[in-house]
Amino acid sequence: MDNNLLKSFKPAGDHNPIMTQRFGADPFAMIYKDRVYMYMTCDILTYDEAGKLTENTYQKIDTISVASSADLVNWTDHGVVYAAGKNGIATWGGNSWAPAACWKTIGGKDKFFLYFANSGNGIAVLTSDSPTGPFVDPIGGPLVSRDTPNCASVTWLFDPAVIVDDDGTGWLYIGGGVPSDDKASNPGTARVVRLTDDMIHLAEDPKPIENVAYLFEDSGINKINGKYYYSYCSNFNVTPEATEKLGFESGEILTMVSDKPDGPFAPYSAVLKNPGFFFGRGGNNHHCMFEFKGKYYIAYHSRILEEYMDLDGGFRSTNVDEINLDADGAPAKSTGTRKGVAQAGNFNPYECVPAATFASMAGLKTVPYLKGTDDMKLFAGEMLVNAGEKGSWMLVEGADFGTQGASSVSITSRSKAGIGICIYAGDSKAAEFKTGASDGFAEETFDLSSKLTGKTDIRFVFDGSEGDIRCWKFN
Repeated sequence: MDNNLLKSFKPAGDHNPIMTQRFGADPFAMIYKDRVYMYMTCDILTYDEAGKLTENTYQKIDTISVASSADLVNWTDHGVVYAAGKNGIATWGGNSWAPAACWKTIGGKDKFFLYFANSGNGIAVLTSDSPTGPFVDPIGGPLVSRDTPNCASVTWLFDPAVIVDDDGTGWLYIGGGVPSDDKASNPGTARVVRLTDDMIHLAEDPKPIENVAYLFEDSGINKINGKYYYSYCSNFNVTPEATEKLGFESGEILTMVSDKPDGPFAPYSAVLKNPGFFFGRGGNNHHCMFEFKGKYYIAYHSRILEEYMDLDGGFRSTNVDEINLDADGAPAKSTGTRKGVAQAGNFNPYECVPAATFASMAGLKTVPYLKGTDDMKLFAGEMLVNAGEKGSWMLVEGADFGTQGASSVSITSRSKAGIGICIYAGDSKAAEFKTGASDGFAEETFDLSSKLTGKTDIRFVFDGSEGDIRCWKFN
């Protein structure tokens, strides 16, 4: 294989973080049509007037990052939702933190709902006809604010989680923060509220979730075997005595259980220690748990990407690991890893694959594909791969060519002078070619040096020519 490959921001074989082209924190997973859609706070690097990297304060974050996967290893980048701020969708809001998403069939049509926190002072909701947008602000203001009953005193009115129950009822979970040190063991700042059928209004006044021990932030909700598991991150005031009694530490993901979506909830289990325990760099702990293809997983953020980038500012990226389950099939104490999860099914190389789909990469940029009058602020959608650096590459793991095999590959691209591409199947070169020059996107087909069969990893290596790749497929 080419010895001049650029170095990736994660080691070969590691699946965490799920993407390295940008940061993505506070993950929330939505399952739709056999794909996991991951919505993440889009951490951005910030610098002072002298150009020195500053600590992440989250104050400039007003976009939400979106990626999806059918196998939890190869992720398609869908760009960002310009959610808040003067150039965003919800112009009344200043920030977009900790997104949560769900879908529901309304009037015979699948509708998608994206909730996020306006800093620590309320919850917004956006709607769309697609998991990736374009999104709109259907109510032109906050869904939950300081004026909402039972919410004015919530220290941090943020971190939504949402569930659509089996009967179609939507429930929203929010809140966090410690009002004062003397209330650290029982802050009283969690809330739950039933949503209207259209998912964009409150059907009732929010009510407290009682006795959430050492609550800090990070609402989560799952229904497993008829039980409701509310989850959250503990605060950083957990004493050694409390740890011995309750079985958890500061900054740890915990669960509570109930027979009803709005409680009362009883303490259940510790699930995941602070990322600092596993990776050396600590900070806040934010998660979601989800079922996919018969297994349960936990998505959470860590700082391993910034570490690989030789940065240190509290910038976070999303990991996914499998969850351990107890005898009742409920989440139990689990482990955070750099290796991540095994591939959940094979990858189909015979369909048109969006170019911004890979398990890992180096030296590439993903850029929005804006078609004509597309409004950037509405964007999350199709992303292109910009192949502009020699030795840049992208890797798709576990492509299944079957027994019949593939003898050619089709590439849809645009470039003023063509793009030089080498394709490797495992360590063997499968093709080498240069695309034609084109002002617009054109599809071209190139023969492989030998037929590809079975299951293998596919690596695309670029020669440094400027241009954009839109999609590819094998034939």
